[in-house]
Amino acid sequence: MSGKKNEKIQLLVLAGLFAAIITVSTMIIRIPTPTKGYINLGDCFVNIAGWLLGPLYGGTAAGIGSALSDLFAGYTVYILPTFIIKGLVAVTAYAVYKALSKRTPSIVGRIVSAVAAELVMIVGYAVFEAFLYSSVTTALTGVAGNVVQGIGGVAFGVILYEGVIARIPAAKGIAAARK
Repeated sequence: MSGKKNEKIQLLVLAGLFAAIITVSTMIIRIPTPTKGYINLGDCFVNIAGWLLGPLYGGTAAGIGSALSDLFAGYTVYILPTFIIKGLVAVTAYAVYKALSKRTPSIVGRIVSAVAAELVMIVGYAVFEAFLYSSVTTALTGVAGNVVQGIGGVAFGVILYEGVIARIPAAKGIAAARK
């Protein structure tokens, strides 16, 4: 098997694994918010998927995994927006980190990129919920919960990546290939 083909198979397998991890981590701990959403740990792995797998595979894994958790939890109206928003979160985490990686230490780049990515999540859900509820005021009630979720996504994502994943030789190779 050629190296390129082997790499694509590896990325597909990892994307599937990340989609499953994101689904499960989103569903394990769910703290309800006033807009009928919930705070979860999925964003930690959404950011990591972006950093490790790049925009295409990471964004797709993040979107599918997060959308599946909405499907399984009965939040069907959120499935498509979640797919788009969480995919964009992973793409943002990747793109901002890539832009900063040559000029800043790894941990600083990851923190900044995760914050930017979580802002995409916060704004994305606020805009969607403003349309869903036909009320900006109602949509804004969900922002606090999304901020808490975003903080968790930044903190746990950076800690897990820098503390564990970045030290795994195979992960270094995968991430380096995405640069």
